[in-house]
Amino acid sequence: MSEVVSYRREGEIGVISVNYPPVNALGQGVREGLQSCLREGLADDQAKALVVIGEGRTFPAGADIREFGKPPAGPALPDVINEYESSEKLVIAAIHGTALGGGLEVALGCDYRVALDSAKVGLPEVKLGLLPGAGGTQRLPRLVGAKAALDMIVGGNPVKAKNALEMGIVDDVVSGDLLEGALAYARKLVADKAPLRRIRDLDVQTEEADLFASYEKSIARKQRGFKAPFHCIKAVQAAVELPFEEGMKRERELFGELLVSSESAAQRHVFFAEREVAKVPGLPKDTPKRDVNSAAVIGAGTMGGGIAMNFANAGIPVKILEVKEEALEKGIAIIRKNYENTAKKGRLTQEQVEQRMALIQPTLSYDDLGDVDVVIEAVFENMDVKEAVFKELDRVCKPGAILATNTSTLDVNRIASFTKRPQDVIGMHFFSPANVMKLLENVRGEKTADDVIATVMDLSRRIGKVGVLVGVCHGFVGNRMLHKRQAEAVQLVNEGANPAQVDKVLFDLGFPMGPFAMSDLAGMDVGYRIREELRKENPENAPARNWTDELVENGRMGQKTQAGVFDYKEGDRTPVPSAEVDKIIAKFREENGIATREVTDQEILERCMYVMVNEGAKILEEGIAARPLDVDVIWIYGYGFPVYRGGVLFWADQVGLKTIYDKVSQFHQETGDDVWKPAPLLEKLAKEGKGFYS
Repeated sequence: MSEVVSYRREGEIGVISVNYPPVNALGQGVREGLQSCLREGLADDQAKALVVIGEGRTFPAGADIREFGKPPAGPALPDVINEYESSEKLVIAAIHGTALGGGLEVALGCDYRVALDSAKVGLPEVKLGLLPGAGGTQRLPRLVGAKAALDMIVGGNPVKAKNALEMGIVDDVVSGDLLEGALAYARKLVADKAPLRRIRDLDVQTEEADLFASYEKSIARKQRGFKAPFHCIKAVQAAVELPFEEGMKRERELFGELLVSSESAAQRHVFFAEREVAKVPGLPKDTPKRDVNSAAVIGAGTMGGGIAMNFANAGIPVKILEVKEEALEKGIAIIRKNYENTAKKGRLTQEQVEQRMALIQPTLSYDDLGDVDVVIEAVFENMDVKEAVFKELDRVCKPGAILATNTSTLDVNRIASFTKRPQDVIGMHFFSPANVMKLLENVRGEKTADDVIATVMDLSRRIGKVGVLVGVCHGFVGNRMLHKRQAEAVQLVNEGANPAQVDKVLFDLGFPMGPFAMSDLAGMDVGYRIREELRKENPENAPARNWTDELVENGRMGQKTQAGVFDYKEGDRTPVPSAEVDKIIAKFREENGIATREVTDQEILERCMYVMVNEGAKILEEGIAARPLDVDVIWIYGYGFPVYRGGVLFWADQVGLKTIYDKVSQFHQETGDDVWKPAPLLEKLAKEGKGFYS
């Protein structure tokens, strides 16, 4: 490890270089090297100033998170930074790539900072459920003011070099050769007899007296359930109210609390799971990929338009097909309106709006799709309609084109059978709104070729999605588990709960909304159509009619009709309990001879969540999902499961599988319902005292 950090002299300037690929993470060897090379530079009488720089792609990009949870090995990063800040010689940080977290904290321990014009700096620890623990919450406010520091630390987003210069985080921005620019800057500082500049000695500027209370209030709703953002605020407040050393001590206390918290453990799990999910077990890393330079979408409705936007956003030309001119024009108009709204918020320029619209080519003819590399069908969830579409695609698409279906529940193998090229067919299940939601549930059919899988997983990343590969069954992973939860929510209402009570329990767990508000948002008719399709396809195993069917048949489709399970006012998405729905539920109970009882919040939590855990275990057993992390990533990015709980199966491990198994067994005995028959995997793990991630 001695070669991880090296010291040399360039004329009168000493250079400390970090070379620990790929991102120069601040592991124990790097920390030790930074310390020893600083001491070497200080002992070098010929060196008038020192420059710290990263080799390869980046300045140290942050802590080595592989060390989290392990016994600390010295030297500690705060101690190393303290030595840099206490240096009797000028120290200049030369930043390129991404100086994040501990990397920026190292730079803040230097007297001056020079950045390459393409560099970014930030303190993103909050996204791992942590806070900057090496002085970031104490030094940054002294440099940029408390409010700007809060925005960076609580938001966790990096800022570009240009903005960092305006804020005062860096002192100079250079183009071209960073080392040459940094050496020139260092020589000028020496020639000008520039003073040592220790951030710890600066006063913190606060713009308003009640800054911290108002900041907490401003993030309360968005950051509900997260612990780290509020600890970040407390740490910055310490920088304002306490002397530097006491503020550092408070920072470490708050960091320590977060490090052992369940919230941070969950967020770190999600961080690694999101990266791991892209690696498909059993698919060789060198599997060839097909070229995807053009795309097409069938259907210009809400889903089709959103899918097309993903391709345009990634710079990939996309054709969008409808059968009627009016529907096509309406779809294109909605896409433009979406882009215009984004531009109004300052997130796109008008030029970018026009560039993206130019990449979207409307058409009314399948014959125009002969040259595209991938086509995604996004039509009604009806097998007859899908059959007609895929027979047309089989006719017109070139050999080797990937034919994808956006179905959320239907049999991808059967859809593939409508073509003479089942090896080219795959599911690409986008989530609504497709231009916003990050999840892409990719469904491999039994004949889907490996290079199609590799291509679609890579394409997911290119269009800004988190792609997860799953197998074929009704509802795949996400909707299969969701349907079990929704059915249980309906049954709980049958037995005596009310929809608002059920929703509140799931909202309090951390979901953005409860099961019934979610149905209203998606459209009550969506689930109704799926149930009707099942009743037609498989009458013996079809779901029984329930009071939600009657809502749809009475025109209560959800938010779009201002009436679903709840009532809605014009322009207001707040669900309001409905007296009309109460009557429909009461009538359903009476007609079916259901005697109501008091249903506790705890029972709602157990039945809605444990049924999903049990189904998740079955999904793993059947190989529909390869790993627990696949299930967790799907639920976090597709269904709003709270990140700070880590996913359905990670959460189950925290609750304890023995506790869940015992309750599932109890519900099975009480109801005799197959949905509560314990999954063999759940039973096995519970009896062995293990978890899904053991």
